[in-house]
Amino acid sequence: MYQVPAPRAEFGQPVQLRTDDLDEARQVIGRNFYSNVVDLLQPSAVLTGHFAISRLHHVTLGTLQFGADLCMRFGELGAYHIDVPLTGSMTWHQGRLDPLLATVHQAAVFQPGHNTVLDRWSGDCRLLAVKVERSELELQLERLLDAPIRLPLRLSPAMDVSHGPGRSWAQLVRMAAEDAQTSQGLIHQELVADRLHEAVVIGLLLAADHPYREELARPAPPCRPAPVKRAIDAMEAHPERPFTVTLLAEIAEVSIRRLQQGFRQHVGMPPMAYLRRIRLARAHEELRRKEPDQVTVTDVAYRWGFTHRSRFAADYRQRYGVTPSTTLHRT
Repeated sequence: MYQVPAPRAEFGQPVQLRTDDLDEARQVIGRNFYSNVVDLLQPSAVLTGHFAISRLHHVTLGTLQFGADLCMRFGELGAYHIDVPLTGSMTWHQGRLDPLLATVHQAAVFQPGHNTVLDRWSGDCRLLAVKVERSELELQLERLLDAPIRLPLRLSPAMDVSHGPGRSWAQLVRMAAEDAQTSQGLIHQELVADRLHEAVVIGLLLAADHPYREELARPAPPCRPAPVKRAIDAMEAHPERPFTVTLLAEIAEVSIRRLQQGFRQHVGMPPMAYLRRIRLARAHEELRRKEPDQVTVTDVAYRWGFTHRSRFAADYRQRYGVTPSTTLHRT
C-alpha cells in the first residue's frame, strides 16, 4: 500500500503534528532530523506526541514531546545538534562516552560523527531541538576567526542554559522556533530570517564551550594588508581558476616573496595552501547538497580545480574525516 511521505520542514512551511502513532512520530523525526529507531520503555504506555518543526536556512528548529518514556537510537548525525529540555529530562550518550543528563538547566550538545543514543527520554520531557549543519557552523567560525580551524570542531557535550550566554542563546532559539510556527511571524521575512539565522549560528559559537571560544572573545586582529586581501579576494571569487603564486603576486601587486611573507604573517599558511582550503570547502558543500545521480566525485573535483582525484580524495579525507564519496552518498 502506498504511504504518503511524512511532512518535511522547509523555510516558510513549518510542520505541526499531534499523534499517538509511534511509527508516524518516528517518520517525522527521520525526515526532518535523522533516521532513528524508537523503543517505548513501557510497552503499554500511550503515546501523546506533539511536534512543531521549522527550517531556517541551515538550521532546523523543533519543539518535540512524546508523552511516554522511550529510547531513541541514531547513527552518526552528520550535523551539530543541541537539545534543550523545556520540561523533564533526558539521559543520553554518544560513542563510548558515559551517559549524561540533560535538564532544563543543562542542554545536551551532540557531535556530528558519533553514533547517538537517547537512553531515556522521559515522558514529561518537552525539548527544543536545534540542528545546525556541520559545514555552516565550521565555515562561520573560520569567517569569524579569519583563519582555518582544526576539524572537526569539538563542542563540549553540555551547555549551561540557566544563565549567561547559554541562557540568552536558548531564549533566542525558542523565540525563533515559536515565531516560525506563526504564519505572520517576522521570521518569514527574508531580511529578518537571514539575520536571525546568523545570530543563532554565531550565538552557538559564543555560548558553547570549544577550543576557539576564548579566541572569539578577544578583540579582532588588525585588518590584513591590501596585497594579501587582494589575493584572497581573487581566490574567494574564483577558486576554480588555475592560480599560481606568480599570478597571485601579480594580482596582489607585490613580489612573490612579499606575498608569501604576508600570508605567513597574516593568514598562517602559504597562498596555495589557502587556495586548497577554499577549494575543498566549495567541493564539500557541493557534494553535501547534490544527489549521487546529479554529479560524480570526479565532476566536483575538476570543477573546483583539483586535477588529481587521488590527491583530492586524500586532502578531503584529512580535512573532513570521510571520503568525498561518503559525503555524496550520505542520506
